[in-house]
Amino acid sequence: MTLKLSRRHFIKGLGVTVASIALSRFVFLPAGCSSGSKKTAFSNRLPIPPLLKNTSTDPNKVAFELAVQKGSSQFFEGKFTETYGYSGNFLGPVLRVKRGQEVNIKVKNLLGEVTTVHWHGALVPGEMDGGPHQTIATGGEWNPHFVIDQPSATIWYHAHPLGKTGEQVYKGLVGVFIIDDEVSQKLNIPKDYGINDIPLVVQDRRFAEDSSLPYQLSADDLLHGLMGNTILVNGAISPVLDVKTVKMRFRLLNGSNARIYNFTLSDKSKFTQIASDTGFLEKPLEMDTLELSPGERAEVIVDFSSHAAGDVITLESEGLKIMEFVVKEKASDTIAIPGELTTISKIAATAAAKTRVFRLTAGSERAGINGLQMNMAKGMDTVHENVKLGDTEIWEVIDNTGMPHPFHIHGVHFQVLDRNGEAPPANELGWKDTVLVHTQEKVRLIATFKQKGIFMFHCHNLEHEDAGMMLQYEAK
Repeated sequence: MTLKLSRRHFIKGLGVTVASIALSRFVFLPAGCSSGSKKTAFSNRLPIPPLLKNTSTDPNKVAFELAVQKGSSQFFEGKFTETYGYSGNFLGPVLRVKRGQEVNIKVKNLLGEVTTVHWHGALVPGEMDGGPHQTIATGGEWNPHFVIDQPSATIWYHAHPLGKTGEQVYKGLVGVFIIDDEVSQKLNIPKDYGINDIPLVVQDRRFAEDSSLPYQLSADDLLHGLMGNTILVNGAISPVLDVKTVKMRFRLLNGSNARIYNFTLSDKSKFTQIASDTGFLEKPLEMDTLELSPGERAEVIVDFSSHAAGDVITLESEGLKIMEFVVKEKASDTIAIPGELTTISKIAATAAAKTRVFRLTAGSERAGINGLQMNMAKGMDTVHENVKLGDTEIWEVIDNTGMPHPFHIHGVHFQVLDRNGEAPPANELGWKDTVLVHTQEKVRLIATFKQKGIFMFHCHNLEHEDAGMMLQYEAK
């Protein structure tokens, strides 16, 4: 089956951010850019985020240390830009764990301002979620601990302080978090990290003439979300990845503040999606266009076996050239994408104990959810929805605005029941934590709430979130 999931969106606006300086253990320094014109050639090597070292000697436990810090990154040759990073200058190392392991993380805040670290897509209790509730003071430390009890997936972590998420993410506070399990280990798919299994963190930024990243929002940015004029992948502008004529697995993360991507390959060839936000799809899907809104992830396999040495294939999105794959040499592999990946238990709509309706409003109406906004003055004092722990619910999300909104729920994975009463695309039939709701569209989600505590739900357009399009629920 071939899917074409391209949709047009009303995308408008620009915006930008500042940072500082510090030493780092991990460095993302893309080189080879011309600092004069910002229209660079594809000459930078794609950086591969390092795997963060596990300091535990117990095979059932994982211990990580993360420093949230300021840094200096070289996006343009000879020019240094002030940025933020996790244990590095910009972005963060990859956290990799196995299902069943107990995870212990020591997070030290060296940033000079309050921050949080949210484990986006992780099923953890509210007090470990890292949303706006779990603030880390300047010079302070946070020690979250939780057991991984969810299937193999590519999730991520990022800053989530109240009213400052957009700015801190924009400056670089983003990292990839990989979960492995028995299913992922047994599948005959690419799984050699950094060789044929590559994370691609795609972000857009708007650089000033001096190569700085000022986060200065115009009225248009506040309305539509910040969108830049320069695309970064793993912190590099116009990167190149050398490949052989084998199958390659790419873990795509839309880490942008507001931009929606429709990923395609320049030679119009098809690729295979094997996973969505929080796990494998039941069956691989052949497709030629993949839509991802901010916060969404997808794992895809690209087969380069039909190409010749010297071929160049560009990853694109609606006219934007994102990165290049350069075929360096002929090779072969023994990977055969299986016809079935996993089994997903479907939640029947009849299992729902309750249906809640959430209307997204903006423009001339008060921007928010159901006419409410996160009260920045009162902070975390208001619980907007009370959910009974263990209940299954349907959440209807209705977009009454003139633009699409990515809707994210903390503390739970959901399934998409339908879009305007029709079945969702096949690649939305797996488990998700973020879904794009289009203009004047009603999307019905179903989930069972198993994690105790207070959690956020919000638009993952970060400028919208920071402006108040975010509420919270408590499961107890």
